[in-house]
Amino acid sequence: MKDTIERLGAEAGHTLIGGAPEGVDALLIAALAGDAGEAGGAGDAGEAGGAGQGSDVLAVARDDVGMARTSEALAFFAPDIERLEFPAWDCLPYDRVSPRPELVNRRIDTLARLAQGGAGKDGGKGGGKGRVILTTVSAFLQRVPPRRGFADNAMTLRVGTRLAPDELFVFLQTNGYIRTDTVMEPGEYAKRGGIVDIFPAGAAEPLRLDFFGDDLEGIRAFDAASQRTTGRLEKTVLRPVSEVLLDGAAISRFRSGYRVLFAKAGDDDPLYAAVTAGHRHIGMEHWLPLFHEKLETLLDYAPHARIVLDHQAEEARDARLEQIAEYYATRSDFADAKPGTGIGQAGGQIGAVYHPVPPETLFLDAGEWDALLKDRSVSQFTPFSTPEDAKAVVDAGGRAGHDFADVRVRPDANVFDALGEHVQTLKREGRRVVITAFSQGSRDRLVSMLGEHGFENLVPVESWADAMALDR
Repeated sequence: MKDTIERLGAEAGHTLIGGAPEGVDALLIAALAGDAGEAGGAGDAGEAGGAGQGSDVLAVARDDVGMARTSEALAFFAPDIERLEFPAWDCLPYDRVSPRPELVNRRIDTLARLAQGGAGKDGGKGGGKGRVILTTVSAFLQRVPPRRGFADNAMTLRVGTRLAPDELFVFLQTNGYIRTDTVMEPGEYAKRGGIVDIFPAGAAEPLRLDFFGDDLEGIRAFDAASQRTTGRLEKTVLRPVSEVLLDGAAISRFRSGYRVLFAKAGDDDPLYAAVTAGHRHIGMEHWLPLFHEKLETLLDYAPHARIVLDHQAEEARDARLEQIAEYYATRSDFADAKPGTGIGQAGGQIGAVYHPVPPETLFLDAGEWDALLKDRSVSQFTPFSTPEDAKAVVDAGGRAGHDFADVRVRPDANVFDALGEHVQTLKREGRRVVITAFSQGSRDRLVSMLGEHGFENLVPVESWADAMALDR
């Protein structure tokens, strides 16, 4: 691990990291973020982190499954490292539905944290551990609201200050909050007399604001299911819960841009009518470019981050771009169809006009992807071994482990006996062997079963760091 990180620090530009199957990739990401001492083992402590000391790492997974897997692996190998997740919308390109509020909440929370800067307020460029920003190819391809929007659209609430409830409600409605009877999910708010419940972006629990007239007398966190108070706060910060703002400037930009792009806007267009009236419309996020003066990219939020690409990330990029082009062409073909005469994505009739924004306004293309990464430090994983003497290639030495599938299908074989033989072989090669379990209970059962099959010197530990701290 130490040699791999040192070589990565010496390599400029793009580097292919071979021998990095699932699991090893997370170890390398943690090391690049400056957590190599904990992730890489006791022998690497204080040494392997030099190349990535304090660096933010933007890890681009092929899909949501890969992002979740990497996040879980990082939590195991380096639990102290800060992980920010930025998933893609869970709807098709140019869809008629909006992404789920919970998912949008995660996206906005990550963007807001990145907009505030990293360690030392320098985006992770200074000392200390960096952060790992986990995203997907689809999310990386999509443009995002500008950073300035998160600085300009935040409201700080402090106990003991005056705040007109009407001013609060205008902020909530403008920034995507939805009024409900009972607050259960991020992005919702409710009002009952002098009490206002809000579930802010990035919060683990909803908050209850106690007003006496225009005086904010208390802020309490509470459990959404039981409605019981779990804590008290002196202040909190409210941020947008939608990537689409509906203030006067945004509505004006949308109306103007919509007419310029499509040269038509009438009463038969429910999207245009809703936005003009200041109301939210389902699926309006797919016209995101029209609500902002200019969109940015995720790299604008993490300008100093080291980029790490998943295995076959470029293949996933090309497949996503093909999908975007296909759905745009389909929407464009029926853009001028009368309501009810076109065919929708599910094979049914289109119920209303749909004018899609050009793909380049909402998504990167392959050329922009390459241009963004051209002058950056970029590493790409592959689980396969690589030539040791090749330029800009590093072999991390990881190999897929033995899964004992051949033993499990044999009725005369015992998988624990096979595991014992395999462990002994590894130890004769001078390797350390760590056997992991899903939980503490399953670990204890596994220790007992392995002991019954002749395993000796088993040492239960609580974490990966504890295992690495043991004598070799």
